[in-house]
Amino acid sequence: MALGFVIGVTNIVPDKQLSRSTAPKVRVATFGDGYEQRLRNGINSLKEEYSLTFNNRTKSDIDDIVTFFDTQHGVVPFNFTIPDTNGSGGETTIKVVCDNYTKKYDYDDFYSCTATFRRVYE
Repeated sequence: MALGFVIGVTNIVPDKQLSRSTAPKVRVATFGDGYEQRLRNGINSLKEEYSLTFNNRTKSDIDDIVTFFDTQHGVVPFNFTIPDTNGSGGETTIKVVCDNYTKKYDYDDFYSCTATFRRVYE
């Protein structure tokens, strides 16, 4: 499968410049004189979010994407294929939810959509 996600039988590919934001979940105990202890919080302790854009697409394409996000309600996970970041040059499929997206009316019958995918572990 190529980069993106599937709606029905159609692979939806975002624009280039996909960005990934990572924030480790850490528990911190602070003591006097600035001393602290840190501990990883949970088994999957990296919070990952992906910012995607779908620019200058037809109205029907953007409507399909937004309708898909609407039906997932930000709680139903779906597969998202990303470039493999470990250097092997392949791809990795992860589970994500989309709980933040925006539809933009560009011009005529061309629209855009921005979305944030949050990785989930199940």
